[in-house]
Amino acid sequence: MILGFPQNYRFHISQMHRYVRAADGTDSWSKFFPPQIALSMKSDGWICNTVEEIETLGLQLLKNYLHLPVWCVGPLLPSTTLKGSNSKSRAGKESGIALEECMEWLDLKDENSVLYISFGSQNTISASQMMALAEGLEESEKLFIWVIRPPFGFDINAEFKAEWLPEGFEERMKHSKRGLLVNKWGPQLEILSHKSTGAFLSHCGWNSVLESLSQGVPIIGWPLAAEQAYNAKMLVEEMGVSVELTRTVESVISKEDVKRVIEIVMDQEGKGKEMKEKANEIAVHMREATIEKGEEKGSSLRAMDDFVRTILQV
Repeated sequence: MILGFPQNYRFHISQMHRYVRAADGTDSWSKFFPPQIALSMKSDGWICNTVEEIETLGLQLLKNYLHLPVWCVGPLLPSTTLKGSNSKSRAGKESGIALEECMEWLDLKDENSVLYISFGSQNTISASQMMALAEGLEESEKLFIWVIRPPFGFDINAEFKAEWLPEGFEERMKHSKRGLLVNKWGPQLEILSHKSTGAFLSHCGWNSVLESLSQGVPIIGWPLAAEQAYNAKMLVEEMGVSVELTRTVESVISKEDVKRVIEIVMDQEGKGKEMKEKANEIAVHMREATIEKGEEKGSSLRAMDDFVRTILQV
């Protein structure tokens, strides 16, 4: 149980970052974070990359704790993304696949039929987890795009080796056109905003969460570090748009675990349908928060106006 949270709101120790679990007051994290938090408490207010309509509990708890203004000005995404358009000229990291090739592959797939998999730019999973994920994907027979990097313990920016996947896996996926493996970096926003993308297997980093939900795409959670386990908990328990597959690089999973969770989330009936509907509702809240109709503005635009007025008065 966490002080200040509702009585029934509990965190499991495995949801805490391993450095937090190991903290004893003398370690580097214990020495670094308390002074930073104390300094932030002396600020005139907090700016949050979120939408007040989708994080009501967390924002109320934060305001009760801070006793400071909290301006929710998110989601900080390209306007074309929030309008449902697909921007094909964004700046960013060089993709491991040509955007046109990726879009052409998706164009040939049915609506909501593709699972997108990415663990962000700084995370990867263990070799045994990677093998189980590949085996579960193959057994599920679901279509997928997987942005893949070397497993944990290897140089994440190095070349990917076929030995980290089941023998012949990439060739089978390419031949059957069931899977597209992308090295290092993929055009994430474009993939998530495509009508064929039905779910996102994610590390639950906040930017990825916002990008996914802005398009009404439910999430299979696999938090790995930082605040990702807390994000995953909210997605599952509060928002109802996610199922957690596992957490951390230390966990042991089987191909059966992978297959079962994928089938739940990508089922267009039952729980999968419910998660899709809730994700679509959140996408509407996100769009409305940034829309201006005449003199009427969405909540994030009003928050930004209030923030600007406040700093001009200082």
